[in-house]
Amino acid sequence: MGRKRDNDWKKRDGVVYSTADNFDFDEGEQESTETLPPKQQHLKVMLDKKSRGGKQVTLVTGFIGNEDDLKSLGKALKTKCGVGGNTKDGEIIIQGDQRDKVLEHLMQEGYKAKKSGG
Repeated sequence: MGRKRDNDWKKRDGVVYSTADNFDFDEGEQESTETLPPKQQHLKVMLDKKSRGGKQVTLVTGFIGNEDDLKSLGKALKTKCGVGGNTKDGEIIIQGDQRDKVLEHLMQEGYKAKKSGG
């Protein structure tokens, strides 16, 4: 009596409900996005200053792959530009207007990238 139950429902965040008899929730399925090779990636590099207090950031979007590969590319771009930044929601955010350096680095690595309005 009074034993705490395991709250494994917290691990299934985002799953609402299923009436299917054969439904089986697979926790590993969400993280298994396969990263495309650089030549198949079509990245957009743009300048953004919306919702950032007027500060400019270089935004890289269009990356298809897992979170670790995105973070690795983001770290390489931050190092190349010598500035800070972040990776989240499939985007790489680099502080300041670094579009030319980012584009140059992506092209050297074999990515298909282009400047985009923003």
